[in-house]
Amino acid sequence: MKTIDEDIRSGQFQNVYLLHGSENYLKQQYKNKLKQALSAPGDHLNVTRFEGRGANPLAIIDLAETMPFLAEYRLILIEDSGFFKSGCEELAKYLPEIPSATIIIFVESEIDKRGKLYKALNKTGRAVEFGEQGTQLLTRWILGRLKREGKKITQPVLELFLSKTGTDMGNIDKELEKLLCYTLNQEVIQAADVEAICTTQVTNQIFEMVSAIGKRDRKRVLACYYDLLALKEAPMRILYLVNRQFRILLDLKSMHQCGLDAKTMAAKAGIPPFAVKRTLEQASRFTSEELVQALHDGVRLETDSKTGKITDQIAVELLILTYSGTAV
Repeated sequence: MKTIDEDIRSGQFQNVYLLHGSENYLKQQYKNKLKQALSAPGDHLNVTRFEGRGANPLAIIDLAETMPFLAEYRLILIEDSGFFKSGCEELAKYLPEIPSATIIIFVESEIDKRGKLYKALNKTGRAVEFGEQGTQLLTRWILGRLKREGKKITQPVLELFLSKTGTDMGNIDKELEKLLCYTLNQEVIQAADVEAICTTQVTNQIFEMVSAIGKRDRKRVLACYYDLLALKEAPMRILYLVNRQFRILLDLKSMHQCGLDAKTMAAKAGIPPFAVKRTLEQASRFTSEELVQALHDGVRLETDSKTGKITDQIAVELLILTYSGTAV
């Protein structure tokens, strides 16, 4: 990201960029930054966009060879073409020959770094990966946005907000906009505001369901389950996510007993550092033996569903009802 910012500040651009990775919000932000720096608003003569796997590499090459009209650059935007996954010999051979007045920006979800096209681009241009952002960066980003809007938030309320939104920046941006509109006439954002307006993501609803299982609160477990069904979540995905949460609890419980610090546990378990404390609290409601048995039962029920012995919905309900009873 810094390299692109430096290119924009200096005005020294590469002829080809590849923006890739799982963080779509940042990819789009930097695509737009480059577009604004390289073209005038509303310039449809010198800016062309290709989207999807139907993009024709020969048409792209023909366009790239066309000089810009009354502009410094001809800009070609190519999104989700699949060229970096399937391979594209024509573009791999062409990239070193791009005219100095043409700039191509690829925005891709899937790439293969072993492919010829990626290797060719890496030699002639700039490839930037946008992965999931860490909690510290997300916190600074959110606090900066709130400061510009004249809002304040405490650390516990910020953590509650992130526990609902997850770490996807696009979703955070959407939920933050809702929160700002909801608290338009107040300076400090409260936990009640977050609870009232922010939508809980599916993985966090699963967390709430497993918390209710640990508390043996069957009524709350079923309420979470029916909420997920209302959101059109497939029962097999719910089963997978419940099993995944049980696995995280077991792993954290084991790591905690070994004396690992929160940052290391978060990295190994694949959860944000701020979530370690509450996840350990959830894990404390189960013994290691219960979690091992729950994982075993989850695999067995998934197999029974796939082989037609029971329906997928019954498989989920058997698991959550068994482990939300008074005794496991």
